[in-house]
Amino acid sequence: MSTGDETLRAAVHAGMPAGLDELAALVAVPSVHDPAVQSLDDCHRVADRVRDALQDLGLAARCVTTTDGSRAVIATHPAPAGAPTVLLYAHHDVQPAGDLAAWTSDPWTLTERDSRLYGRGAADCKGGVVTHLVALRALLDVHGAFPVGLVVVVEGSEEQGTDGLEEYVSTHAADFADVDTAVVMDAGNAAVGVPALVTTLRGTAFVELRVRALRGNVHSGMFGGAAPDAVAVLVALLATLRDPAGDTTVDGLDASQTWDGLPYDADRFASDAGLLDGAVPIGSGDPASQVWARPALTVVGIDAPGVAGSSPSVQATAGAALNLRVPPGVDPAAAGSLLVEHLLRRAPDGVEVTAQVTGTGDGFRATAGQFSSAFRAALASSYRVPSVGSLGGGGSIPLCATLERAIPGVEVILAGVSEPTANVHAPDESVDPSEIEHMALAEATFLAGLGAAGA
Repeated sequence: MSTGDETLRAAVHAGMPAGLDELAALVAVPSVHDPAVQSLDDCHRVADRVRDALQDLGLAARCVTTTDGSRAVIATHPAPAGAPTVLLYAHHDVQPAGDLAAWTSDPWTLTERDSRLYGRGAADCKGGVVTHLVALRALLDVHGAFPVGLVVVVEGSEEQGTDGLEEYVSTHAADFADVDTAVVMDAGNAAVGVPALVTTLRGTAFVELRVRALRGNVHSGMFGGAAPDAVAVLVALLATLRDPAGDTTVDGLDASQTWDGLPYDADRFASDAGLLDGAVPIGSGDPASQVWARPALTVVGIDAPGVAGSSPSVQATAGAALNLRVPPGVDPAAAGSLLVEHLLRRAPDGVEVTAQVTGTGDGFRATAGQFSSAFRAALASSYRVPSVGSLGGGGSIPLCATLERAIPGVEVILAGVSEPTANVHAPDESVDPSEIEHMALAEATFLAGLGAAGA
């Protein structure tokens, strides 16, 4: 590593305490973009804080309200002569905390345990926001100016899949016309200290399923056995969505694809996913194919009486929220429609079954080019490894496909501070601070290198 690179490494390291203080302040605000769960004032407070942090760095930063009511932060800085313009992305909204009793510590208080930092959004994706801030501050400390043009975009509703930012970018494409490459800091590595770029993302469709079997609940002793049970109907419908091997079975949706990139060892997957002792990954394919290349149907919520306080009644209504992930290249809206048709086709006579697609997000396949090659080199330098591999991403980031449509020729790079033990979207989400530091150094090295090449 050159003297200049070591100087940048030292600047990033020196900036980490302030960065982690910023992360603690961001995690402390429950910015869930769902008014049924949390006041949207919290999202607005986080957006304002991120805007102010970017303004303090000298960027022209503002908050924009998108069509779904979320507040995105957009900050810009002009490119020096001959230098490219880079878009840096993260999101400030987070998933709900869910059952607080399932957390070891308060989800809204960044808490250190065993060298990791726990809290909702610590990895996904307030850790990504802080990564950008640490990288940009280090560049200013070392170079006194930004070596490239910048467009920083921090979304406010990514976790809800409501397309607010995608619509904004599509209708304001001229604002992004100068962007040459985009670094989406919302993915992650193969493991702590093992860097990788994510080259594919599955698309997603959200479907809400509702069942009504009776006008109202009735006594199970008087009517059970002859009266249709909405919960039983719901369970039967859900059971049609997976075969005995564990493969997703939606009529008309292919579930036989295979992953041809880096493998995902079954034992490591079992450990990463927290499988019980003796359990093995489900599905007819290897874990990499199951999570990166094939469709996957997950029941993410059920409306039915809880066990505690339940009464012996035949239930009149029940419902479920379903999340369908599909491989890149498969239209998620079309896949969602196939899922709806699959469910309605199996509705029993005399029972009202409704299903509708409530949101979609496109899949993505990255195009390799000079910018991704440069970012791989920056990752290798930061982590002090000889090479950087490629991973698939089972999740969805709809903005990636939107950027490719809005900015012809843009090269989208997927990286991030998550890794399998980060437990994103679940209790005890956490981040290893070394991942923030290494990723911030990689980003700063990447931007400095682009500036030097264009000078």
